[in-house]
Amino acid sequence: VQLVESGGGLVQDGGSLRLSCAASGITFDAYTIGWFRQVPGKEREGVACVTNGDDATFYPSPLKGRYTISGDNAKKTVYLHMTGLKPEDTGVYYCAADARIRCHWVVAATSWDKYAFQGQGTQVTVSS
Repeated sequence: VQLVESGGGLVQDGGSLRLSCAASGITFDAYTIGWFRQVPGKEREGVACVTNGDDATFYPSPLKGRYTISGDNAKKTVYLHMTGLKPEDTGVYYCAADARIRCHWVVAATSWDKYAFQGQGTQVTVSS
């Protein structure tokens, strides 16, 4: 199983980025994919979740409206579209996959260590 994140980079305050998480070795539409971020000085936190089988999604309240998660079953890729980026969004963004977790199980869906498979991350830097 491999999860590969891409799309990170340097963007100005207020800008947008779309991150990709390409999956291989899993039955993609049977998995939940979570996006997480590691902001300097803070614990890794869940920022979005999608259950591919039913397209259920979850976002922490502070990020609703700025972050959008979507999946493309044909490409086995999940995207995280981020708008209105702020310097405090700077960090390493990771995706993770699990066949048992469902996005409405908020505690599990936003817990990095509950996922069976994790990617290596992509850096996002927002300049002020």
